[in-house]
Amino acid sequence: MESIFVLSFYLSFYMYLLLLLTHFTSYTFSLCNHHDKFALLQFKNSLAITSSKPDIWYVCSSFSSKTESWTNNTDCCEWDGVMCNPVSGHVISLDLSCNNLKGVLHPNSTIFQLNNLQQLNLAFNDFSDSLMHAEIGNLVSLTHLNLSNTGISGNIPHTISYLSKLVSLDLSNNEYMSLKLNPFTWKKLIHNATNLRELHLEDVNMSSIRESSLLLLKNLSSSLVSLNLAFTELQGNLSSDLFSLPNLKLLDLSSSYDNKLGGQLPKSNWTSPLRYLDLSNIIFSGQIPNVFENLNKLEYLSLSGNNFSGQVPSSLFNLIQLSTLDLSNNNLVGPIPTEITKDSKLEVLYLDNNKLNGTIPHWCYSLPSMFVLSLGNNKLTGSIGEFSTYSLSYLYLSKNNIQGEFPNSIYKLQNLTVLSLSSTNLSGSVDFNQFSNFKKLYYLDLSHNSFLSVNIDSSVDSILPNLEQLYLSSCNINSFPKFLARLQNLQVLDLSNNKIQGKVPEWFHEKLLHSWNNTEIINLSFNKLQGDLPLLSSTTQIFYFLASNNNFTGQISSSLCNASSLQVLNLAHNNLKGTIPQCLGGSPSLFVLDLQMNNLSGSIPTNFSKGNSFETIKLNGNRLEGPLPHTLSHCTYLEVLDLGGNNIEGTFPNWLETLQGLQVLILRSNKLHGPITCSTTKHSFSELRILDVSNNNFSGLLPTSCIKNFQGMKNVNVTQTGLQYMGGVDYYNDSVVVIMKGFSMELTRILTTFTTIDLSNNMFEGEIPKVIGELNSLKGLNLSNNGITGTIPQSLSNLRNLEWLDMSRNHLKGEIPESLTNLNFLSVLNLSQNQLEGMIPTGKQFDTFGNDSYEGNAMLCGLPLSKSCKNDKDQQPQSNDEEESSFGWKSVAIGYGCGAVFGMLLGYNLFLTGKPRWLANFVENMFSIRLKRINNIIGANRR
Repeated sequence: MESIFVLSFYLSFYMYLLLLLTHFTSYTFSLCNHHDKFALLQFKNSLAITSSKPDIWYVCSSFSSKTESWTNNTDCCEWDGVMCNPVSGHVISLDLSCNNLKGVLHPNSTIFQLNNLQQLNLAFNDFSDSLMHAEIGNLVSLTHLNLSNTGISGNIPHTISYLSKLVSLDLSNNEYMSLKLNPFTWKKLIHNATNLRELHLEDVNMSSIRESSLLLLKNLSSSLVSLNLAFTELQGNLSSDLFSLPNLKLLDLSSSYDNKLGGQLPKSNWTSPLRYLDLSNIIFSGQIPNVFENLNKLEYLSLSGNNFSGQVPSSLFNLIQLSTLDLSNNNLVGPIPTEITKDSKLEVLYLDNNKLNGTIPHWCYSLPSMFVLSLGNNKLTGSIGEFSTYSLSYLYLSKNNIQGEFPNSIYKLQNLTVLSLSSTNLSGSVDFNQFSNFKKLYYLDLSHNSFLSVNIDSSVDSILPNLEQLYLSSCNINSFPKFLARLQNLQVLDLSNNKIQGKVPEWFHEKLLHSWNNTEIINLSFNKLQGDLPLLSSTTQIFYFLASNNNFTGQISSSLCNASSLQVLNLAHNNLKGTIPQCLGGSPSLFVLDLQMNNLSGSIPTNFSKGNSFETIKLNGNRLEGPLPHTLSHCTYLEVLDLGGNNIEGTFPNWLETLQGLQVLILRSNKLHGPITCSTTKHSFSELRILDVSNNNFSGLLPTSCIKNFQGMKNVNVTQTGLQYMGGVDYYNDSVVVIMKGFSMELTRILTTFTTIDLSNNMFEGEIPKVIGELNSLKGLNLSNNGITGTIPQSLSNLRNLEWLDMSRNHLKGEIPESLTNLNFLSVLNLSQNQLEGMIPTGKQFDTFGNDSYEGNAMLCGLPLSKSCKNDKDQQPQSNDEEESSFGWKSVAIGYGCGAVFGMLLGYNLFLTGKPRWLANFVENMFSIRLKRINNIIGANRR
């Protein structure tokens, strides 16, 4: 009883002391350390608070202004984001993540004076002009440091290794490669921070760190739980030991497509507590090893973007905790496994961009947890089955060999946000009325289904209320979708390659002008639209506006210049008239301007500004006149310039030679005149691959000074694998019309290996320069219809890639070089209407050319011409008898050269064997008897 009394007394006494202490503390002292409070206020005053959301706004649940509560007359331990030691009052934790802060962290920033700080989180703010300073090493008490998504750059100082108490370090997701980590700092950090559990360095430049240094991570084997080295440009081969750290739960080594990192997965019996494993775009090869079956806790697995071949391991679908599986962008073949564990928790499946075949397994339609199903760009066949589970939010089956009718069960997937079924063989009809319950759908792609009928004639207001991206190219649509008028946030609209007729609806004009401020792409190309072009407002953010291959009339409004973000403007192949708005030349962002094949008049814009973005300018096929503006030389990024088929006057624009990236220059069918000359600099037109100045009034010598600098036509990339094309962006490819092998052809995409020169139909004179023979990647050469003289240079035989050669209608003389027979790819040759003489070479490609290749050369003889190679006096009827008896001049010639008896024997042999060409050629070459001398001798004998 006494003990109870004593205990009660002490409890009462301590309660009294506690209340007294609480009262005294609350009203007498401030808990916050004065030095720390001053440092925090100074730090706040050095920064600004922005109202705009950064690009990663969606990562943070919300953005707040925590520093608004920071005032001098309040306790800093009560401030938002601040935590203090309850005894000393020192600030031990500062969390200002997602706070819209903007400013520069200087070396003398007072934040580095918070020596008792244990946790510092400044993630998702904007310190993009800041370096990572050595003063970070002053915060030696830090256990948690998070500077991710802040834009900090520079070298990570070695003083970071002073933070030996670190448990978590996150420097990830700053501007790509802006932070650099060298081997010395890496080694010091790993040696000192032996308690690290979380190390996240995504996007940090670690390219100088080799695999031997990575093995230092084994020093952290007892602590390391989470390791993220994604997109760090690591090089070398990783040891399998890295994958087997005993406590590792998260490992992300994913990289960019051009990485130089490889490695070996554990061979067998791989047991690990791993829950998250991302090895995207690492050089592994061969089949996916069957080593994952014991990773029973694995929830996320990505092996995408590698070079894996073979079949998809069925064991992956037996991992009961696996929720995300990404095997996309490999070379996997065979069918998708048909069985899956009945306890599967699979939610996300990416198998797109492989070579998988067979049908889609039944479980893909019935798995209750399935959230994302992405099987596009494979070789899957069969029909789309009936869905019996409706949890799907993302369905991507595009670019397969799927057949059958559009499944009605898709209309029941009311949780869909993305539906992509383009480029399949689906048939039947799609009734947009059925989509009225798709409240969440923002992406719909049914493009390129020629057997599918899309019925959009609906006035239902609620159809697809949240739709943002609509792709209905090549869907047999006859009219504008009326439901678009109700959409508020349209970003992408592709109605190209349909049968839409008439004028653009008035409501569409209104939407573009006043409502659709976030619209990025409008594609109305290849329809039958008439009337005026839609107008764009100054508030729109549109990037691509494409309305080519329609029947639009009227003028191009200068309102297009209001769209300051416009990058691609394609209005080609319409009936537009009037002048080109001058303001288009001054556009800061436009890099494709395609107005070809209209009825535009006036002059080319003269105000191309310095620093512009133009890569492609195509104004061909109009009625433009006047000189070429010198401001085109400001287009330093220009690759394609096509001004053909106009009335442009003046001389050759040799000032364009300063454009180092220019690859296509077409000026044909204009009124240009004078000589073509270039400077002696080796960089003059160095990248040019296609030059067409035909059908002008150019004169003087052929442009040797230009041709010798055409480096882009000199070297074929023999190591290049696959077809590569010039330029090209989404919705637009560089194209060009060329005269190829005598025919006008449009190259809808331009191969980087395609090279041609067309100087035809001008007034050039003089000889063909030998330097043309150095253009060994040249595929086409047209010098026809000029006044060129001299002989055909032997150097042309070096053009081993030449496919067509036209030198007709000139004044060429002499013999056709025998060496031209070595042009193995030559399929079209035209040497007609010249003054060539002698025997036509035979053999190889030359045996395929007809009479029209040589007609109009009176002194040429031999096959395929009917004129044999004899003197004119020998053109007597008996020559035919000689041919028919197979006993002619060659027999006599051989006899003359070898002796009468030997010659008669050979002649008799020729009579019996039908005059084989190989024997005659052999003897001629053996004795070096020139054809002209033989004819003279035979003629003399006959006389």
